[in-house]
Amino acid sequence: MAHSATQVAQPEHIALIGNFLPRKCGLATFTTHSFNALRERFPDLRVDVYAMDDRAEGYAYPSEVTGSIAQHDRAAYLDTAQRIVASGAQAIWVQHEYGIYGGPAGEHLLALLDRTDLPVIATLHTVLEHPNADERRVMDRLLARCARVIVMAEKGREILTRVHGVDPRRIVMIPHGVPDRALAQTREFKPRFGWDGRDVILTFGLLAPSKGIETVIEAMPAVVTRHPDALYVILGATHPNLVAHEGEAYRDRLKALVAQLGIDRNVAFIDAFVEQDDLLDYLQAADIYATPYPNPAQITSGTLSYAVAMGKPVVSTPYIHATEILADGHGILVDFGDSAAFAREISGLLDDRDACARLAERAHARGRTMIWPKVAEAVVAELAGARAARPARIASPRVAMVEPLTPDFAAVERMSDATGMLQHSIYAVPDRRHGYCIDDNARALILVHRIDPLSRGERDRWASIYAAFVQFAWNADARRFRNFMAFDRQWCEDAGSEDSNGRALWALGVTAAEAREQKYRDWARILFDETATISFEFGSPRAMAFAMLGAAAMIGAHPGHAVSARILDRFGGDLMALLEESRRPEWEWFEIVLAYDNARLPEALIRAGDALGRPELVRSGIATLNWIIARQTSPEGRFRAVGTDSFGREYADPLPFDQQPLEAQATIDACIAAFDATGEARWAEEAMRAYRWYLGQNDLDLPLASTQDGGCFDGLTPGGLNRNQGAESILALQLANCAISALSKRAQIVAGPTQAVA
Repeated sequence: MAHSATQVAQPEHIALIGNFLPRKCGLATFTTHSFNALRERFPDLRVDVYAMDDRAEGYAYPSEVTGSIAQHDRAAYLDTAQRIVASGAQAIWVQHEYGIYGGPAGEHLLALLDRTDLPVIATLHTVLEHPNADERRVMDRLLARCARVIVMAEKGREILTRVHGVDPRRIVMIPHGVPDRALAQTREFKPRFGWDGRDVILTFGLLAPSKGIETVIEAMPAVVTRHPDALYVILGATHPNLVAHEGEAYRDRLKALVAQLGIDRNVAFIDAFVEQDDLLDYLQAADIYATPYPNPAQITSGTLSYAVAMGKPVVSTPYIHATEILADGHGILVDFGDSAAFAREISGLLDDRDACARLAERAHARGRTMIWPKVAEAVVAELAGARAARPARIASPRVAMVEPLTPDFAAVERMSDATGMLQHSIYAVPDRRHGYCIDDNARALILVHRIDPLSRGERDRWASIYAAFVQFAWNADARRFRNFMAFDRQWCEDAGSEDSNGRALWALGVTAAEAREQKYRDWARILFDETATISFEFGSPRAMAFAMLGAAAMIGAHPGHAVSARILDRFGGDLMALLEESRRPEWEWFEIVLAYDNARLPEALIRAGDALGRPELVRSGIATLNWIIARQTSPEGRFRAVGTDSFGREYADPLPFDQQPLEAQATIDACIAAFDATGEARWAEEAMRAYRWYLGQNDLDLPLASTQDGGCFDGLTPGGLNRNQGAESILALQLANCAISALSKRAQIVAGPTQAVA
């Protein structure tokens, strides 16, 4: 047992994640015993246990379990991350096994770990030589996140280094923990089980085909020939996953094999999940322990570790863990599936009691190196080392006072071609695989009317391209705008979402009001008049809000515009009704959940109230804007966009990640609407606070805006920037630049301290 952490302060509080008893599996047993070992060896260490649940009804966990995580519910992982951070834990210890965490290859675990900045160590219960694509991807990310990785066999270190390229200095071998009992004579324990006078061979663990039990059953006729009183005991309940799939069919097949071989008197099945003390009694009553696993890659076996710890002479197949723990004469290895070899070696041990006793003594001595207190000491040393190695947060550089960024069309042009604006990028390179969407082209159309500086020729060129995309998206037969278009200019659908249709109407209203050329104003007014009534079929609050923003712009340009007035009146009432339905004393919002583009809802009410002369709409818009701004404020007073992790969580405070540029732009526009409606300077300041999020005044002190080409990164994640620069993000920044530039001139605002990319 080796570890790299010495002479560093031990942690006082950690979070432990894994399965936990009474869930019936080996990993639950391991995690529970790990917890108990830590508590006994380090009584002042607080260990919060977060147990994985694989069934809807959960388990009757003991009080030691702090919380549980529903395996397939990603939101539960995010909630747990928030809970761990709030608890003050100093590090996280993860028990990792494929299959116990949700998502492809268990990737939901990564969502939890990525939502904290705590140091993480992980004990890997399986290390694969040949992971599939998902397994490799998830394991690579887990390994990158961990400060230390624990394996329970040296072969695990070699595989991680060779297959995943892990620095060997980050890998530590700590053997599977075992209980500490004195070496005892089997005759002291056999009477309890009715095994007096029997030579007992034992295998224990959850019953499954992966255990290779058939191999020893088929060896028993030859053993019985020389030792008629030999008894092979198969101890353990059938694995719950196997029971769910086929019931007890596997156990029945084994019993049928026993009957076929005529050895019913010499094989006993004990169908039970036994507690540790009972299990140790069973082990100490056995003369020989057999592990016939058929998988050479089996890198960890708790059952083998326990058997060695109890001083059992072991006959085993040469899987990885067995070759290491039984090396140097501490056990006997035979080939996989070789029943004759099992019969020969078991019979040989029963023939030579002195040799059997010597092997038992060697095994027991090896077991003393693996007892739980020593494992607990090694793990705490690694946790301490992980904490000590954790870099201090880099202090933010001294920031300068800067003016708002000048709007810059370069990145928008980079993402656009003769068809329109492409949706996504790989870093700064447009990704043609995902084609185009009306959402981005509608926003780009709004931008070309507002952005300066832009030459008349450039503005005309890009306005015609984005307008043509919107026009072509209109499906008169379906009376809906299409949304997604492949790079080959083939539409992917006949009708887009309500929200995308709402954005199209918004862009048409703004174009009719703000286009620099009359020809585009005329086109937009005609298409708006043709399409606007589709909005009356909308049920999405955001689609309503987008249509209202278009209608408000239209009324501004064409006072008394009838359809626009109907849209504002109808959806103003609908949003007020939604607010009344969802409202609670602590929840002043239109829905019972938070989602994307949140501030568009109060903005729409404010704009509608202004356009219709309805002060009650303005008041509700201001009240809900105040409410959402309070939830978009970090403890340090900075703008904190509602993270995408928050979406769909009923009446829940928002989670901080991932933060998207769209949210800051929506908040800026809503605050400007409030400023227009009230004249209160604080709304201009709130808009500036949201704007500074792009420039580095955010949770990570990282600017998202690039001053070089008008680009914008796709968001803030717990690990840093999402360095892709998609259309939505670029447009959000540039529309924000335009809005703040205009606001600064009107309100004579001086930008606060901030920072931006050089």
